[in-house]
Amino acid sequence: MSAVSEEYRIVVSNAADFGRVAVMFGGFSSEREVSLNSGNAVLAALQSRGVEAQAWDPAERSMHDFGEAGFDRVWIALHGTGGEDGAIQGALQWLNTPYTGSGVMASALAMDKIRSKRLFREAGIATPDFSIVEKKADAVLAAEEFGYPLILKPSNQGSSVGMTKIFESGELGAAVDLALSFSGPALAERCIVGDEMTVAVLQGEALPSICIETPRVFYDYRAKYEADSTKYRCPGTDDPALEAVYAKLAIAAFDVLGCSGWGRVDFMTCSDGEPQVLEVNTVPGMTSHSLVPMAAKTAGIDFAELGWRILETSISDQSELAHIEAAANGA
Repeated sequence: MSAVSEEYRIVVSNAADFGRVAVMFGGFSSEREVSLNSGNAVLAALQSRGVEAQAWDPAERSMHDFGEAGFDRVWIALHGTGGEDGAIQGALQWLNTPYTGSGVMASALAMDKIRSKRLFREAGIATPDFSIVEKKADAVLAAEEFGYPLILKPSNQGSSVGMTKIFESGELGAAVDLALSFSGPALAERCIVGDEMTVAVLQGEALPSICIETPRVFYDYRAKYEADSTKYRCPGTDDPALEAVYAKLAIAAFDVLGCSGWGRVDFMTCSDGEPQVLEVNTVPGMTSHSLVPMAAKTAGIDFAELGWRILETSISDQSELAHIEAAANGA
């Protein structure tokens, strides 16, 4: 059973209706390599469906050049800062160029783990206890409050970049230095020991959940993108009622931040059975190891169709599609 928000799918049947599409990937963030993999996969998928899609790497070509290039819309495959934090969304909005996924504010909120967790709490959505870390003393206080193991991570990175699972006080210093080596404060979070779950959201609907199992200390960058030992179950539960709970919570977390189009919501669930939301990802990975394509496949959506449907999210309403169709018909 899936949950559905007020958002709905705008169906595009003809590849020509999308016009010239730039698939933006690469960029300047710490997740550049993952973005290159995602973007190349998306580019190939769109081209296989007849979409006039071309690669565009903002690290290699300027936005001034982009503005002169005559693209009709953008499939954003930029991960991390510059791609998920509202920056590229703002630039494209200024250029009046439609793009996939969430808007400026929702992207910025989802990327900011501190503010997003505050909004989850305000909305009554369970999320692990946390505190802000700007120096080692803050981490010491967090460890005294939450105990070990303790999660420490930058407040504005993705793919577990800069994240450490700390087991004893001697590890605090190095973990704080790592987390604060990125811009902004760090986040100390109570470690939830239990099932790690994720739920993709596509055009207002929650896809089947995925349960993640890794032999590593936690589901870190290597476990996500390099290790073959990470195991996944999709659906992540064999209980339709529990699956519906995850779906409902995923949609709620997505909506609280104002997200739209597509994304992924990550959870930890401990022995009491209550799922707790960790974060919302507005531009999840689209690599061979990625979770959204895995959930989509279970729902009967292959990779090329997934790329197409995400591209549909760049069309904001039926009137825009009607305008595209009218222009195509010469009206």
